[in-house]
Amino acid sequence: MRAKATLVTGAAGEVGQALVRRLAGSGFCQGRRVLTMDLDPLPAELSAHVTHVQGSILDTSLLERLVSEYEIEEIYHLAALLSTRAEFSPDAAHRVNVEGTLGLLHLAAQQSEWRGEPVRFIFPSSIAVFGLPDTATKEKYARVREWEWNYPTTMYGCNKLYCEMLGIYFGRHYRQLAADRPTSLDFRAVRFPGLVSAFTLPSGGTSDYGPEMLHAAAQQKPYACFVREDVRIPFMAMPDAVKALVNLAQAPLEALSRPVYNVTSFSISAGEFRDHVKRFFPDAEISFAPDLKRQRIVDSWPADLDDTAARRDWGWSPDYDAERAFAGYLVPNIRRRHGNEAGSTTPDGA
Repeated sequence: MRAKATLVTGAAGEVGQALVRRLAGSGFCQGRRVLTMDLDPLPAELSAHVTHVQGSILDTSLLERLVSEYEIEEIYHLAALLSTRAEFSPDAAHRVNVEGTLGLLHLAAQQSEWRGEPVRFIFPSSIAVFGLPDTATKEKYARVREWEWNYPTTMYGCNKLYCEMLGIYFGRHYRQLAADRPTSLDFRAVRFPGLVSAFTLPSGGTSDYGPEMLHAAAQQKPYACFVREDVRIPFMAMPDAVKALVNLAQAPLEALSRPVYNVTSFSISAGEFRDHVKRFFPDAEISFAPDLKRQRIVDSWPADLDDTAARRDWGWSPDYDAERAFAGYLVPNIRRRHGNEAGSTTPDGA
């Protein structure tokens, strides 16, 4: 008999490590094995508590082997090629972000049919799905709702928006003309703002100027920010990102009014981010040297997200505003990471 499992792809990434830590250290999986997958190995302190498979989500034979060994009841699909890297390799981004997601949706649909009940498929989307045409429009539409300005300007944003549509299709319309239409999968997505972690290093996101600032300051290295001082986007501390994924997964299906939800925490400009950093690292050398290509991308993203639907439907509320994120989570843990203080605190997701 196959063991029941929760599958986490992209488990060695920023969000993945935090989520795996949360799932492996709690009762959220309700007796299911935590099965993780990534091109890279997991840190030793995580791999001891899960079953890790090292490989690509594009490897169909590997996915078939997993299905033969495990009854996958829940999928957190985090594997992706992120925004800045995707602009340099759009074809590779399409293969990983779209074809990889499509393969997993097929897997989830087949598992749903075999089980006779839907596999829950949790998908982290992104602020990159939005595309405002100019800064005047960005100022006018200060808090953007889920269905507004879905005109992404990056390959990553296009990939994420299309994958949202694929998830909705597989959840609601797949095989709709078949007489024996199988049980649909249960697709749920959150659109994240810029994410900031104290425990993992930035890995290629266009919003990474924030965490890069912090890590450079803690290492007493100068940092030239690649966007203008006045640019504003929303951010979220990593523990809140994990909280959003888990809370959405646990929400009763009947409470959900939509398949895709905005979530956010605090909105600050790059200059305000710098000011927070310098409160704690007064000697930090932070300058602004905008990269025009990345600046255009950030200018197309909303200054804030309207997460009213998530708050109403499944009780979303962040634990970290800007003050608590910096003073209580980011600064003390980044200091310890880079040897400014002894000891350690609770990692993301624990």
